[in-house]
Amino acid sequence: MKSKIRLFALLAVIALIVAACGDGSSTDTTEDAGDAATTDAGDETGVTDIEFWVAFSDEARLGFAQERAAEFNAAHPDYNINVVSFASYNDVFDAAVLAVDSGDPPGLIHFFEAATRQALDAVDAGGNPIFKSVTEAIGDRTEILGETVVLDSVVDAARNYYTVDGSFYSMPWNTSSAVMFSNTDILDAAGITEIPDTWDEVEAACEKIVALADGPSACVTWPNHGWFVEQSLGQQGALLANADNGRTGRATEIFLDSDAMVDYIGWWKDMADKGHYVYTGAQRDWDGTANAFYAQEVAMLVYSSSDATVLTEGGADAGFNVEASFMPHNGNVDYVGNLIGGATIWMLDGMDDVTQDGALAFLNFFSNAANAAEWHKITGYIPITQDAVDLLETEGWYAESPNSLVASDQLAAAENTPASLGALLGNFVAIRDVITLAIEDILVNDLDVAERLAVANEEGNKLLTEYETLFGG
Repeated sequence: MKSKIRLFALLAVIALIVAACGDGSSTDTTEDAGDAATTDAGDETGVTDIEFWVAFSDEARLGFAQERAAEFNAAHPDYNINVVSFASYNDVFDAAVLAVDSGDPPGLIHFFEAATRQALDAVDAGGNPIFKSVTEAIGDRTEILGETVVLDSVVDAARNYYTVDGSFYSMPWNTSSAVMFSNTDILDAAGITEIPDTWDEVEAACEKIVALADGPSACVTWPNHGWFVEQSLGQQGALLANADNGRTGRATEIFLDSDAMVDYIGWWKDMADKGHYVYTGAQRDWDGTANAFYAQEVAMLVYSSSDATVLTEGGADAGFNVEASFMPHNGNVDYVGNLIGGATIWMLDGMDDVTQDGALAFLNFFSNAANAAEWHKITGYIPITQDAVDLLETEGWYAESPNSLVASDQLAAAENTPASLGALLGNFVAIRDVITLAIEDILVNDLDVAERLAVANEEGNKLLTEYETLFGG
C-alpha cells in the first residue's frame, strides 16, 4: 500500500512540473499514450517494437528524432523504434508512470534535468524503481547490436550531472548552458571593444549603451527563471542545497537566502532600478526576452545556448551581428563554473533482454558522433560527446560558426564541484517557481532583497520537506 501511495504522491508532485529552460516545451501531442505499442520481444512479424516518448513537437527537433529512428530501423529490421510526441516533459513522465502501472510502458522517455531526483524516486505499485541505470544495463560491453557504446565519450559536464551514487543513469540528449548573446553593432557604436565578462563590466557597458543618441533605451535582459539563479550560484561556488547540493546524500535543506543569492538578485534589481535591465513583466518569458533582443530594444541577452543557432541567424535576418560569450559573473569572487540544462533519455526497467538491447543500441546510435554533431548544428545544444566535438572541429564547423562553441567551452571551464554540477532536489520545479515569484516581487514591488528571499527560503524548504517526508525513506 505504501508504494502505491508513493506512486500517486509522485504523480501529484510531477503534475507541478513545467518544461524548463525552454528545452522541452512543445505545443501539441501528436499521439496519445494509450495507443503506445508494447515492448514485448517480437510480435507476429518477428519485429520488436520499442516506444520512444519525447517532449518535442516542433518539426526540427521531433523530426530529427523521427529520422534517426527510421535510420536505426532500416539498419536493424528486427526492431521498430516508434517516436511518440508529447506536449511537455510533464506529460511524458505522467503518461509513463501510468503506463507502467497498467503494464504497457514505453521503452525510453525524454525527461529534463531538474526532475532527476523525481525520476530516481519513481517506483511502480510493487515499490520497484521504474527506471534502470544505463550504466548497469550496458555493463562492460563496447558495442550492442553492432552499435558502438558512446558512454565513455559523453562530455564531462553532462556525465557528472547525471551520475548519481556512481551510476550514470540516463543518456544525455539536449544539453545546454546559459550564455550571453551580444548585438556587436550596438556595442561597437558605444565604443565597447570587448564583450563584458563580469557584472561590473556589464554595468559599465550599459552606461555607454544607454547614452547613445540613437541607441536602445535599455541594455540587457534575460528570463526570470530559476535556472539563471542556479547558474550564478555555480559561478560563485555557492550551494543551493545541503548534502553537497544533494550529491552526497539526499538534500533536506535549501539556501534561498544565502549571500550568493542576495548578491546576484541584488545586482539584478540594481540593474533594473537603473533602467539597464528590462523585465518583460512575465515569469519564465523566453519568447519576450528573445523578441526584445531581435527588435534591438536591448544590446545583450543572457539566454540558453540551446538557441545559439536560432539567435545567430535571427540577428543576421534583422540586420545585426550576434556574438556569444560566457554568462557574466560576479567579479568579486573566484569563478567556479556554470552548469548544464536540458534533458536526457531514461530507460524503463523490466524489459526482456532482446528489447532492452534494442533500446540500448538505439540510445548509442542516437548519440554517435555524426548524429550528435548534426543535432548540435540544427539546434545549438552542445554536442554531447567528445567524438562529436572532434568531428565538428575537423569539419571546420566552429571556424564557420564560433557562437556554437561557446557553451561547450564554458562547461569545459567549470570545476567539477557540487556547486558547478547543480543540485538534485525533490520538488525542484516548484522550488524554482518560489524563486521566480520572489524575484518578480523584488523587481516589480521594490521589495528588500534579503527580506523577500528569507520568505522564499521558508516556502521552498516547506516544499522540500513535504517531498522528503514522502520519498526520503
